Amino acid sequence: MGKYLTSRILYSFIALLLLAALTFFMMQALPGDPFLKPKKLPAAVEENLKVKFGLDKPLIQQFGIYMKNLVSGDFGYSFESKRPTADVISRGIPYSFELGIRSIILAVIAGLFLGITAALNAGRTKDAITMFIAILGVSMPSFVIGYIMQYYLAFQLSLVTREVFNIQQLLPITGWKNEASKILPVIALAFGSMASISRLMRSSMLDVISSDYIKTARAKGLSRGAIIRHHMIRNSVLPVITILGPMTAAVMTGSFVIENIFAIPGMGKLFVSSVQTQDYTIIMGTTLFYGAFLILANMLVDLAYGFIDPRIRLAN
Repeated sequence: MGKYLTSRILYSFIALLLLAALTFFMMQALPGDPFLKPKKLPAAVEENLKVKFGLDKPLIQQFGIYMKNLVSGDFGYSFESKRPTADVISRGIPYSFELGIRSIILAVIAGLFLGITAALNAGRTKDAITMFIAILGVSMPSFVIGYIMQYYLAFQLSLVTREVFNIQQLLPITGWKNEASKILPVIALAFGSMASISRLMRSSMLDVISSDYIKTARAKGLSRGAIIRHHMIRNSVLPVITILGPMTAAVMTGSFVIENIFAIPGMGKLFVSSVQTQDYTIIMGTTLFYGAFLILANMLVDLAYGFIDPRIRLAN
């Protein structure tokens, strides 16, 4: 286990360095100028700003300085706010992290429940309803789900119920201030992942149900509940765990659009605004953050294999 963790950490560090290098050169290849505002700055002012941020140096030298600072934990300064990039990003991390974690938890719990329900009722009404929900979730992007919920649940329904109560107090369509304001964005972000998990869990569980060891467990007289808990679910959940790493990254990066739709002041909104203003250091900082998050998520998934299935053991 120790050797495995050491090698994974080393490979992760190398992957982050490569990601940083690739992002740096891609940013430099973009057309335009980070100091080109709606009204162009005077040449002297623009030149002074380039000197201040080191953009007057040759590209290779800029890259060397950037990588050296990056290894020491210095992400540079934001061109737009003139503040340290790490400070700017750290303000949006709590919002994005909470939105992502809530969405992942909801997607896993609801997806497993729907998948198990569909598998145990294969060919029946519950199965058909579950699969219809899953098809909708897979077919519709999260931002479409978000707009639909905003329009029908928060706006149209408020017109119908305004004489009785204000539903927008129960389901606010913008902000991230209280528990009520977190309901719609979390559901919108989790819906697609929930659908994928439910379909995968259903398919995996149907394969397990027809296995010989399930028939053996029934022949031994085990109760239906014990067979479902200890044999069906445990052996069916491994494919779901396999996709949790990339799915977690997809949920976190998918929050870019959701945060803009619901006006959540997280990293997604920061990333979109930094692209519009060509704030290179913010773009590279957020890219590295999400890259590190994806690598960590995949590592945790690999470690979880050994705990879920005793047949899987990591190399020592």
